Amino acid sequence: MTKKLYYTSSKASQWDAKILECIEENGFYYITLDETAFYPEGGGQPSDTGTIEGITVLDVIKTDDGNILHKVESRPVSKVVHCELDWSRRFDHMQQHSGQHLLSAVCRELFDANTVSFHLGKEYLTIDITESRWTEVHTIAAEKQVNQYIIENHELLTYYVSKEQLQKLPVVKMPKVTENIRIVEIEGIEYNPCGGTHVERTGEIGLIKIFKTEKQKELTRLYFKCGFRALNDFSESLDILSALSNKFNTGRKEIFNRVEKLESDYNQLLSANEKLKLENANFLADSILAANKEGFISHIFEDSTVKELQYLSATIVKKKKVLVLLASRKEQKVMLSHSGSFPVHCGQYFKAELGPFNGRGGGSEQAAQAGFATQNDLIAFYQFTIEKFRQDSGE
Repeated sequence: MTKKLYYTSSKASQWDAKILECIEENGFYYITLDETAFYPEGGGQPSDTGTIEGITVLDVIKTDDGNILHKVESRPVSKVVHCELDWSRRFDHMQQHSGQHLLSAVCRELFDANTVSFHLGKEYLTIDITESRWTEVHTIAAEKQVNQYIIENHELLTYYVSKEQLQKLPVVKMPKVTENIRIVEIEGIEYNPCGGTHVERTGEIGLIKIFKTEKQKELTRLYFKCGFRALNDFSESLDILSALSNKFNTGRKEIFNRVEKLESDYNQLLSANEKLKLENANFLADSILAANKEGFISHIFEDSTVKELQYLSATIVKKKKVLVLLASRKEQKVMLSHSGSFPVHCGQYFKAELGPFNGRGGGSEQAAQAGFATQNDLIAFYQFTIEKFRQDSGE
């Protein structure tokens, strides 16, 4: 049986070990060592990474019989190998997992809210708690108390108890296992059955910051970060705030007011732009109607966008009962529309006629649009449609 250094020597990051077994499967090798500090994934905590004799450890797996398998891409040459743990990753997991225990304990203490699930991801942690009416007031109180416990530097103790000894402890929840029951005790705060790795004192957690909450039916999900993750997040946020402060030449507390003013100015510009679009569309519509015969309108534009043509087409059909064909060379698209007064189903017409011109599109009875791969296909379809509808109208 492999000796688990991650329990007996939680801060071991380098050690020498003897290979007990090495099995090849599907191009990978699974190594069993006589002792290991590589933690296998479990209990919401990801597995460790690092190297065995310089070979990258891809995964760490705990088997049903309690052995630890180390997945690598090549077989080590030596029987005795030097192992190195990715300590920054391990310590991050220790900070996050211990921080989760502490935050969950505070939620129970302050709000009688139990943790029903825990997730430790690459960017953040979450816990789902039995409190559906969580507010900013809860967040502030929880953050204050949990960081107070960090400052008080409570000791974290890990030990094994029997089934009988377990009955005498006020544990957070009863474990599923009945043997080798491992307890993580935060001195004076909680007793928690857990198989994960943890810091030795709460002070090593460093900091806990809740940055988002979500309703999850009858639960609330708390998103938070601990230790160096929280520090890095603060540093990134501060960099953004400082950049915005320099950009707007104002203090950080005034940035929100400046952004609100920019939003207000932008909305005014949008409104003014819409008025100009309406005036321009009316002018173009009148010009096009004056230059074309009754019943069928066609025009091709060099630089107009499809959105502009949609606006113009809608303006034209409001002014007069006509069938409108507009094209944009810039976007290689065509629009066909009318106000409902013509026996033409625009979408069905496109579906029937686009194929020979390598066009793709569709639409409703009164409006349809299509795009083309080349300018030649666009012009060919545009001219074909003009001829077809002029012939149909007897022009």
